[in-house]
Amino acid sequence: MSSSKVILWGRKGCQHCEEIKSYLEEKNYLYKLIDVEGKDYLRDVLEAKYNIRHVPVIEIGTEGLFQAVLEKDFEQIEHLIEKHILPSGS
Repeated sequence: MSSSKVILWGRKGCQHCEEIKSYLEEKNYLYKLIDVEGKDYLRDVLEAKYNIRHVPVIEIGTEGLFQAVLEKDFEQIEHLIEKHILPSGS
């Protein structure tokens, strides 16, 4: 699972971000949190990649190829984790 990743772009005080963090932790999925609070340059990255500046954004992928979920969609998150993470981590 070393090349598989889940990245959560979020910020403190974001209810949707906290719900996704809780979901990932409940499922025991490892993830990296990128806190965008007060860091406009990170929001600039989101804007360049996805044409948005809001969080949460969840990136899921392997081998440097990621797909993003741009809203709180647990079904899509689970689908991408199953597609990218579970086969190589099982």
